[in-house]
This record gives sequence, C-alpha cells and structure tokens, in this order.
Amino acid sequence: MGTQERFTIDCDVRPEFTACYLRTAGDQCAFIETHTSRAVPRLLAALTDRGRRPEDVRWIVVTHAHLDHAAGAGVLLARCPNATVLAHPRAARHLVDPSKLVASATSVYGVDRFAELYGKIEPIPQARMRALDDGETFDLGGAELRVRHTAGHAKHHMIIDDPATSSVYTGDSFGLVYPALQRGARFAIASTSPTDFDAAEARKSIDTIVGLGERQACLTHFGPIADIVEVASQLRGWIDRSEEWLEAAAKSDDDLPAMTAALERKIRDAMIDDAAGRGLSLDERDLDLLSLDIELNAQGLAFVAARRRAAPAH
Repeated sequence: MGTQERFTIDCDVRPEFTACYLRTAGDQCAFIETHTSRAVPRLLAALTDRGRRPEDVRWIVVTHAHLDHAAGAGVLLARCPNATVLAHPRAARHLVDPSKLVASATSVYGVDRFAELYGKIEPIPQARMRALDDGETFDLGGAELRVRHTAGHAKHHMIIDDPATSSVYTGDSFGLVYPALQRGARFAIASTSPTDFDAAEARKSIDTIVGLGERQACLTHFGPIADIVEVASQLRGWIDRSEEWLEAAAKSDDDLPAMTAALERKIRDAMIDDAAGRGLSLDERDLDLLSLDIELNAQGLAFVAARRRAAPAH
C-alpha cells in the first residue's frame, strides 16, 4: 500500500477551531473535510508542503453538508482535476445544488456576513460526486476506508473509518474538544446544532465510533484524540442533559425566541459547572470561544422542541 500518513490542517481564522485532514497513501491523496472556500489556500499549501500536487488528490470527503465542513468543497474540487467528492446521499444532493444551503444561511446571516463567513460556494458537478451508502468503501492508494452513516447531529452525516492509520474521522458525531480548553482534565461537549438533533441516534453514533476500536478519533472541532472512551462518556452525559432540556422546552409555553434564550442560559451554566467539576474555570475568553456553540446548540434544541410541539398528536 505504500506509506500511510495523516496530517491535521488548522483551516479556520480562529486557531484550533476547525480542522481538515490530508490523508496520503502511496501516490494518492484525499482531503477529509474542506471548511470554507477561504480555507482552500491552506489545504493546497498542505499538499505543497509535503511534495504533493493538486493532481494527486483522488478524493474530497465531507462528513456532512453543514457549511463549516463542506462549503469549500466546490472551490477545492475545481483546483483538483482528478478528484471526486464523497458524501452521504442526503448531503450529496445539496452539494450538487447548494441553493437551499445558501438561501438558508443567507437568511440567518445576511448577504455580507454570509460572504465573510463562507466565501464562495460552487456547486459540485454531478459527474464528480459519489454518494456513499452505509458500509460502503473507497480505495486510497491501496488502503480501504469505510463510511458509516451516523445520524443524531444531522440525518446526512457520515464518519470515515481508516484502519490503515487506526483513525476514524468523526465530523460532529463525536463532539467538540477545543485544545484551548484542555487545561488539565479532558473537557468535551456535544454538538446539537440545527436542525436534526436526535438523542437516540446521537447515542448510536457514539457507540458506532467507540465500537470501531481505532486508536484515534479525528474531530473536525478539533484534532485527533486518543482517549475515546472518556470523551464518549462525557458526550453521553451532554446528550442526556440535552434530551431533558428539549423535552422540557417542548412542554413549555415559550415562543421560539424565548425558548432559545432559556436554552442558551441552561447550556452556558451547564458548561461552566461541568468545566468546574473537571478543575477548569472558564474565563471570558473561554466563554467567547464557546459562544457560537452555545448559540447553535440552543437553536438546534429549540427547533426540534418547536417541531415536536407542532406535530399532530397520535
């Protein structure tokens, strides 16, 4: 199979917040995650730094279609003439036609802020897209990598098992472990961001990742970790709490903005308490780092709670 290597690329403006991975095997390369179009120069520089060319890239793999994972796929693909994009079938159709993704995010952020955050989003030509079913494999320089569908964070999410490097690329299915917050004991949190959070499926996803038995989980937010069992335990605790908060919100009389605000307070307080229990006192810089996740997690839970409340009774 030749040399099997994996490299972590810090691809966000904020350091150690969003990772992509360059996987090399023999004379072939793959990118796993792309972040946004603004990250493409960093991804290509990672190739150059290792004596590789864009022509060597065989696969561009995204774990799901959320824009901090896949927005740059089309721009990167245009620079890699021999590459094919790999994605979950539900994600693939949105990458081929990203109009709904763009419209949704633009309605939240506005045109200017959207452009600042995500840059240009290019559609993926259908001929250069391959949708992967659960359990399907793809070859990279003689190494076989396998995808597993992992709902919970999003219905269109998949992970990539890479036995040749004993790694599993987890996207957002295995939570968030920011290096800046690892001051002593491990501190991991789950991601319940809009719009598909499902506690039961999130637990199944964690069990799937642990059950693979790989030495390292490669998180998009952020980097490889080896203490997989410990992180899984913390994530299960967050999922349990999130499910309780969701159920309480669904039974409340709050409208969506009030529900979201209440959930933000609960999540923020729980993060402070959980961190303190691990010997970590969150300062203002830490809370600023976590602010987007607090906001998105609350939005995700509130969205599902409102949808559950509106569903007809059976």
